[in-house]
Amino acid sequence: MNRRGFLRGTAVAGTVAVAGCLERLGFEEQSAWSNPPLVDDRPDAVYLPAGIEEMGTYGRATDGEYAVELTYTIPHRFWLVAGETERVDVDTDDSMHLMLTVWDPETDTVLPVNAELDVRRDGDSVTGQLSPWPMLSQRMGFHYGDNISLPDEGEYTARIRIGRLEAEGTGAFEDRFDSSSTLEIDFEFTRSDIHDLEFELIDEDRRGERDALELMDHSDHGAHDGHGDDEHADHGDDEHASHGDDDDHDHDGRSEGGDHGDDPGHPPTSDGPAVDELPGDVLGTERSGDAKLSVIVPNTDRFADDAAYLMGCLRTPYNDVILPSASLRLTIDRDGSAVLEDERLTERIDHEYGHHYGVAVDDLESDDEITVAVDSPPQVSRHDGYETAFFEFEDVSFTV
Repeated sequence: MNRRGFLRGTAVAGTVAVAGCLERLGFEEQSAWSNPPLVDDRPDAVYLPAGIEEMGTYGRATDGEYAVELTYTIPHRFWLVAGETERVDVDTDDSMHLMLTVWDPETDTVLPVNAELDVRRDGDSVTGQLSPWPMLSQRMGFHYGDNISLPDEGEYTARIRIGRLEAEGTGAFEDRFDSSSTLEIDFEFTRSDIHDLEFELIDEDRRGERDALELMDHSDHGAHDGHGDDEHADHGDDEHASHGDDDDHDHDGRSEGGDHGDDPGHPPTSDGPAVDELPGDVLGTERSGDAKLSVIVPNTDRFADDAAYLMGCLRTPYNDVILPSASLRLTIDRDGSAVLEDERLTERIDHEYGHHYGVAVDDLESDDEITVAVDSPPQVSRHDGYETAFFEFEDVSFTV
């Protein structure tokens, strides 16, 4: 496939209309888009970006098993993670940054899956089969997205193929999400909807601080019609704030072979359950690669019938957003000798403990020292504020 190669206590310096005024003056789309400011001297850690983009919603759909929401914002840069990071800048023909959030409506849990997207018009594909990147954004959390180009304004259908879970399901997820599903969401693309979205600049003396924007409540954004009042937007508090709330544009969507018009409601946030509230023995939380890594011995036997189970939760440092698609291993030392060495952890998702990496061990004794290493960083693309974090991990240790 061909791929084209912002607040907690944060003052907003100003709002700029990205492109609407240019279009009204007769400029074409390619003269309107540009990358937003990039923070100078960025730390190798999570940091406050330079600004906040508004966001709109095209609609949601469900087949009862999976649910998906289709959202959009201004085309913008992001970073790919595949060995080395690669920066993707805005192309002159980009129409928007299109995003998917996939979740389980039964447990209200965001799901790491394999997602594909085909934007169609009058039954014909206009984009070809796309594979939106799994992404991290400080406000949206974990989602899928890419900059896309559409030929012109009008009615389109987003055909979204959701593959099976990319983590092993346990608890309420066991024996579920083992097959793919195709959902469709109808939407109307209007250039003014994108061009009238606002970009709010953060005060220069706050940009680059080791902090993060608050995770967005998805119920706070609606669809954008380019007119009228914005009942749900909070322009000073959203990296991707809403822009309007128009029922004509916030389509319910539909699933192939399913009931049309079913609305699963707003998607949940992608933060994990509070570690201190999880049932079991929390051995501790350490910081590595600017991620938080917690190790827990859960008090349930559903993960390992006749053995102990060690669970590692890898999350962002400020909002506890899950960090999927990483590779972890652990070693257990007892009385100076290794009783388990370089054991790989399996990526799992559970209705009670959430997304984690875990392994069953034969036995676990008091004073055992557990060392966890991250061999491969989370293989997810990054928006501004995350692109320098979660790469250089040091081993961390915990005592039973």
